[in-house]
Amino acid sequence: MLKQFCFAQVGSSWSGFEAHQREIKILQKLAHPGIPRYISSFATPDGFCLVQEYIDAPSLAERLGDFDVEAIKQIAIKALDILRYLQILNPPVIHRDIKPENILVDKELNVYLIDFGFARIGSQEVAGSSVFKGTPGFIPPEQMFEPTQATDLYALGATLICMLTGIKSTEIRELCDRNNPYQIQFQNYLTHLSLSFISWLEKMVQPRQDERFSNAKAALAALQPIDVIHQPAVDLSTSVLEFKATQLGEKLTQIITVENPIPDTILQGRWEVAPHPHDPPHTPDSHAWIFVEPLVRCTQKPINCRICVDTSRLMANTQYKRQIILHSNAYPPTHTVTVKVHTASIPVEKRKIPYIDLVGVCLIAVMVAMATAWFKVYAAAEAANWLLANAGGYDTGIFNFYES
Repeated sequence: MLKQFCFAQVGSSWSGFEAHQREIKILQKLAHPGIPRYISSFATPDGFCLVQEYIDAPSLAERLGDFDVEAIKQIAIKALDILRYLQILNPPVIHRDIKPENILVDKELNVYLIDFGFARIGSQEVAGSSVFKGTPGFIPPEQMFEPTQATDLYALGATLICMLTGIKSTEIRELCDRNNPYQIQFQNYLTHLSLSFISWLEKMVQPRQDERFSNAKAALAALQPIDVIHQPAVDLSTSVLEFKATQLGEKLTQIITVENPIPDTILQGRWEVAPHPHDPPHTPDSHAWIFVEPLVRCTQKPINCRICVDTSRLMANTQYKRQIILHSNAYPPTHTVTVKVHTASIPVEKRKIPYIDLVGVCLIAVMVAMATAWFKVYAAAEAANWLLANAGGYDTGIFNFYES
């Protein structure tokens, strides 16, 4: 591997020449399989060249997204081992420019740390001319003044965050807190990882160096036993919710409890009302008459979600059946709850009939019945007299008919 410094190159400076000279001085003393071996250096007409062992491996910056979480843990372990070696030297070596571009990884996951141009021997106070050496987003506050053995841990932590989130090193500052640019906010991107690993990574990138691991040896010992990935699970208090309205337009609410029974994991998810042919178009965040809140985020502490149904938007005396789906980072990734709704009937108006009116109705009915009966008897008698008169030649009349 050949690294050239040209005095005549645009943008070159004497400080750059000093950096290369310092790199040569440091490399000559290093002997670790994760650091390309120094071979030689020689002058050129416009500068000089540094010759190192050739490593057939791309940088992490070229392979963002190529590694799964377990592979990233192995890369972190091997990188920490290189830093541990540098820190046990007497005096220790502080790299000061760890970033994805300066870490090479080959096909067998062997890790190599390169570019010691900004490195310092010992933790002496930094001169004013080198205050801003390093890459923004990977520089902890103390690097501006007095780097320590915890300094490179911050940069390695930021590098691992780039790998885990797929964010380029030039964009890492987008994750930084606006009120504290040294505080990297990455947790929401890594909810599929174990809480133990998240806590370890948070400690790596603490802005205050006294809250970070003190050195690479301590960080390595803490990382090795951690399970990096651990999937949460979903336990729902019920799979069926039944709503029954007693009044027209009633708004009904029930609670469904979501639990994550897997320790050391974060369950995160969102609710969606499943599409139905009789519903108007809707989005996962907006439905015409079913509302679910809030978003799901929990460890082992249960969370209560409110399922609200607005029956004012539904037909009376009708049964509805819908499904709401919880999409989450658990396995399986979806869980379904059936919602049954029975709306209220339209009330029928009932009139109270006064008692005296009821008596009057009864008397009228009796009179009508008596009149009907008399009419039937009279009609029968008339018919009989007519038959007798026609048969015997004389008229007996109604009176004679009754007496006979």
